[in-house]
Formats: sequence, structure tokens, C-alpha cells
Amino acid sequence: MTNHCNQLIKIAVIGDIHDQWEIEDNLALKELGVDLVLFVGDFGNEAVEVVRLIASLDLPKAAIMGNHDAWYTASAWGRKKCPYNHKQEDWVQEQLDLLGNTHVGYGKLDLPEFKLSVVGGRPFSWGGPEWKNEEFLRERYGVKDFTESTACIVAAAEDAAYETVIFIGHNGPTGLGNQPEAPCGRDWKPLGGDHGDPDFEEAIAKTKTLGKIVPLVTFGHMHHQLRHTTERLRRSIATDAEGTVYLNSASVPRIIQTETDRVRNFSLVSLEGSVVKQISLVWVGKDYTVVSEELLYQDTESVLVESVYSKSS
Repeated sequence: MTNHCNQLIKIAVIGDIHDQWEIEDNLALKELGVDLVLFVGDFGNEAVEVVRLIASLDLPKAAIMGNHDAWYTASAWGRKKCPYNHKQEDWVQEQLDLLGNTHVGYGKLDLPEFKLSVVGGRPFSWGGPEWKNEEFLRERYGVKDFTESTACIVAAAEDAAYETVIFIGHNGPTGLGNQPEAPCGRDWKPLGGDHGDPDFEEAIAKTKTLGKIVPLVTFGHMHHQLRHTTERLRRSIATDAEGTVYLNSASVPRIIQTETDRVRNFSLVSLEGSVVKQISLVWVGKDYTVVSEELLYQDTESVLVESVYSKSS
């Protein structure tokens, strides 16, 4: 792969896994010819073995932890249900150790082969306007509120080696709509309201003022299937005035057994330079071919250029 600024990069974004990850997923990513893999958390309820398999994936990757990844540790409610002894084991830390520097929660990963950096939002997020699991986040990261959380994310972005920054979070930022079907909209009673992370929105805005280019912000947590209706799905894409594309990748369940096949989904992002050209949700079958593809986003300028070119040729 060349290192010029307009190289085309194929990025796979993996939404909430919830224990649905197999060796076939690692193999499928290879067969798809993916350059970079982004995991947005919720591997399972502190699912160490799932994370171990993901850590063995031999492709450039970055990950952030979700609320389920500290399910038995972050809250008093969860600790009461814990299947192991916290004095003897720490499954949260085991996951973090397996991921090493590929875990970018409150951090960054510079990728010189692509001339970009991946920056993580707040790890273990539950989303919404309430600052949850205060003791856990203070002990792990020394962060006690949204303001300090924003500062941590911005510091990571400022330290990033490259001008182009991709943000990943478990939950998305506020500002993407307050309808139940919005990318981070509240789809349980009382219906409606923006359940995004306010610290994430502010950090993205501040990062842009530093002169960084943010083509993509991707996350999960808020599943595509809505709780209050089966008439439609959650909107998975949003854009802003600066051209940033926001992708909710939480298509759950991500592995489905059909009558004849076992299919698994990946969100595929085409990034050229600092511009998202296309995003598709693909389902891959047992022979690693794409059995269905839903186009979620296409860059309008690219479509216009193609249209002009086709008319002139």
C-alpha cells in the first residue's frame, strides 16, 4: 500500500459483539481485504476469551471498551452478580492487558502506514446525561466528571501524531438528534431524548479547533433494532457541517444462523485521504463472500463526479 495522502483505506467497524465472535470472523476480515479494524466495545460481560481471540487478529486494529466489558466491576449492582472473586481476579484488567496499546479509551493510536491516528472517547460508557460509575472511572483513570473526561479525550487528540483523526467511542456523542430512532436517541420510555455522551461531543468540537481533520466518528451501544417498534430501525448515519460522518455500527445480533448459512456482519468504510467515500453494512457467509450489502452512506461529491464523468464519456 502506498503512503500518499489520498490512499484509499478499507476500514471494518465492528459493532457490539455480545459474545458473538469466532475464529471465522478473524478469517473473514482477512478475506475482505480490510486494512484497519475498529472495535467499539461490548465484547461480552467481561468476556476475556472473546477479547483474547480479537487480540490475536493479525491486522492493524484499535478498540474501546463498552459498559458490558466492566459488567461485574464498574457498579455495586454488577459486583453483586459477579461470578468470580475480585480479590483474586480482575477480568477488566485482563481484557485491557490483552488489547495493550490497541485499546484507545482516553488514548490514541498512531498509524503511520495510513497517516492517521485513532483517538478513543470515554471507555466503559453507558451513555446519557448522568455521570455513572464514578468510583470506577476515578480509580481507573483519575477522572471524576464530564469536564475532566472531555479534557482527557482532547489531550489524547492533541498528542496524536497525525492531522487526520478518527474517533471511536462505545456510545456516540450528543448532538445527533433527540428522536427515538436517532443514532443515540432514547428508544425506551419516556421516548425520545438525546442519550449521547456530552463529553464526547465537546471533545470532538475542541479537537477540530486544534486544526485536526475528523472524517469519521464511530460507535455502537444503541442497537439498530429499536425497543419500542419493529416498524423501522435506528438511523445509523449522521453528518455535520464540517463533513464528519458519524456511524452507529451496533447491528445486533451480528451473527445469524439461516436455514442454509451462518452469516456475520461488518460495517465497511472506504476512506480516501481525509474523506469518507462510502459506508456499507455487509453480511458475510460461510465461504467468506458477501451475501448481502446495504449502502448506508455515499459521499455526494463522489457521486456527482461519477455522474459528470459518465455523461461525458
